[in-house]
Amino acid sequence: MLSYALRRLLGMIPTLLIISLVCFAVIKLQPGSFFDQYRDDPRVTKAQIDAYNHRYALDQPNVVQYLIWLKNILFHGDLGYSFANDRPVTSMIGERLGWTVFLSVLTLLVSWLLAVPLGIYTALGQAAFSNPRKTLGDRVAIGANYLMNFFGYISMAIPDFLVALLLVGWLLAHHKTNVGGLFSPEFIDAPWSWAKVKDLLSHLWVPMIAIGLEGVAGLMRQMRASMLDVINQDYVRTARAKGLAPRTVLWRHAVRNAVNPLISLAGLSLPSLISGTIVASIVLNLPTIGPFLYDSLINKDQFVSMALLMFSALLLLLGNLLADLALASVDPRVRFE
Repeated sequence: MLSYALRRLLGMIPTLLIISLVCFAVIKLQPGSFFDQYRDDPRVTKAQIDAYNHRYALDQPNVVQYLIWLKNILFHGDLGYSFANDRPVTSMIGERLGWTVFLSVLTLLVSWLLAVPLGIYTALGQAAFSNPRKTLGDRVAIGANYLMNFFGYISMAIPDFLVALLLVGWLLAHHKTNVGGLFSPEFIDAPWSWAKVKDLLSHLWVPMIAIGLEGVAGLMRQMRASMLDVINQDYVRTARAKGLAPRTVLWRHAVRNAVNPLISLAGLSLPSLISGTIVASIVLNLPTIGPFLYDSLINKDQFVSMALLMFSALLLLLGNLLADLALASVDPRVRFE
């Protein structure tokens, strides 16, 4: 397993180089540059624009620009400069990365804690249809199956930004003025205290519902479909025939194998830390990286855009590696050669 992980990590190096070239090419295909908006501004002279272009090698051929950008990243850890914010890109990403990871990981954990049990329960409700002698518990499970399936369809059909708008409208209708963001105005720059933590918790449920609702629905349906495939397998019937307790059959044999597709999905969800909730984050005024990427693309702030696209690609590669390692740890059938 260790040698496999090392091979995968070494294999990321050429992959990231190719991705960096693609990201650079895509950003350069965008017509114009950040400084085009200042060419007719009397407050900004042509000499100032030329000085910026020369300082950051923007007056060089594209190949030279790419090599300089790549050299600064590899040897200096310099991701470039944000022209729109007049700050280094590294410092700006560092400010937003903590909240981005916090919100995304918390939403992912809550989604899993809700979706996995709901998926199991709805799968058991679906399986109860085939029982010719339905007990009261079977009928309750069947009714819950209908209800949860309806919830899943509705949740997947409604985009996260619309849920965010509906929640904001509902809060404003109930005379809640501190809508959006993670803190009330008086706590934004205040030092950490118990009062600030309580204020954070009072704001946190809105983005968790808006961002996590679709994730809960998708994971629940995936878990339900996987469980329905597993509970009719031979090894599950053999476990029942051996007289094992129903709870043991369910959790040790059925759920343990049905959760495998969800582990792969969890690895693919890491890039959504940046790009998955851009519109919802803008609606709710969240201090995450998503709106930062959107603003950089609109303003043609090329170093910010390229850095965030590269970071998203790195998260995808790391997510796939972590998912493969987690899958091997929970499924003894998986072996890497």
